[in-house]
Amino acid sequence: MTEAKQAEPQKPKIRPVEIYWTTVTYKTVILLALAVLAIVFAALYITVPDRMSTLAEKFSRAWSGNSSGTAAPVLTQARFVNLDGRVQVKKVNTTQWAPADYRMSLDKGDLIQTGSDGVARITFADGTTYTVKNDTLILVEENTVGPDRPTRVGVAITSGALDLSTSAWEQSGSHAEVRFPADQSVASIQQNSRASVRSDPDTKQNEITVSNGEAELARGQERVELGRYERATFTPGGPVSKSQVLSPPDLVAPGNLQPIIVADPTHTPVKFEWKPVTGAVHYTLRISSTSMFSRIVAEKQSNTTSAEIPGLDPGDYFWEVVATDAKNRTSEPSDVFKFTLAAEGKTQEMLLEVEGTQLHGAVVEIRGQTEPGAALMVNGQPVAQIDKDGKFLYFTPPMPRGSQTLVIVGQNRRGGTATKKISIVVP
Repeated sequence: MTEAKQAEPQKPKIRPVEIYWTTVTYKTVILLALAVLAIVFAALYITVPDRMSTLAEKFSRAWSGNSSGTAAPVLTQARFVNLDGRVQVKKVNTTQWAPADYRMSLDKGDLIQTGSDGVARITFADGTTYTVKNDTLILVEENTVGPDRPTRVGVAITSGALDLSTSAWEQSGSHAEVRFPADQSVASIQQNSRASVRSDPDTKQNEITVSNGEAELARGQERVELGRYERATFTPGGPVSKSQVLSPPDLVAPGNLQPIIVADPTHTPVKFEWKPVTGAVHYTLRISSTSMFSRIVAEKQSNTTSAEIPGLDPGDYFWEVVATDAKNRTSEPSDVFKFTLAAEGKTQEMLLEVEGTQLHGAVVEIRGQTEPGAALMVNGQPVAQIDKDGKFLYFTPPMPRGSQTLVIVGQNRRGGTATKKISIVVP
């Protein structure tokens, strides 16, 4: 018998496997990730620009600190909060003078010059305010504000006059300065203080008068302490003469931000009253259409503590009083009060719209629209920059950190009022 040969089972065929791949470098991955992040950040910046600006500022500070190993001081710019008349600025890195603008930031080394009709008010990040009077030339010398360290701001006055006021400082050792380059004198103003400074290049006479708080005048090794209502007068190389000055009058009526609504404003006199000053023999009342008194609309001398001014047109006005003694020495001007003179009207409605806000460190910029001639207050402070078409711009004093509410109150010439509230988070 023939034995049949058992057939071996066939092995299954193995099909060839083809593998495809693409080489992706780390550089490509990083670039794609950055592109996605850029799109996300751009979308967030369009929807919440304030929040993204704050985060960018924090990241910049953190990056700067990590790269150097030490926490460097943060340099912040000063800004114009009021401008009137001819005011020019020459930036430190330019040779040309340019008209001052609210959007312009001021840095160390910038020159500011006012014309015969020009007045400017500048605020620094620490709350110090300098009001530059007409025909004045100053130089921004110090503008350093750092986290958890004393602040230092200052200007040098070559000619003219300026007023300055300081607020409460968070860090001890902070100070604001005014330098007199002619004899290298330096006036240091303490917190919660107000002072007036003048420098006459023709007579070479300089003076500083303290109306509130304290100041110190340093000339080499010499130190002169100044208190409330004290004045220091000096010339280059000459002695310092310290004297007492008259206190300014306290204003009574019309009260600050008070509306005066009458049937015929032009033919109804407005009565002004103030408190008497010891040693004063007469007073000078000044009324202006601007908060910095660059345009005087009425001026009257009175031997009593009151005066009546007729013929004022409807609108916003600012008033102050100066006292004069028997030796013809004058006090510093009183605090400035604002009032609104309006004709009686039937409607009580008022236009008030907030178009936008922006954070500049701890300072809040507010832009909006109201009626021409209306009076506005933000948290009790008057808004001075209201254009003829009703557009307004306001910079708050430095705000505390955290959630804040800004209340805008307005009144038009017809007696109508409006109120707006804005919530702000200060980082």
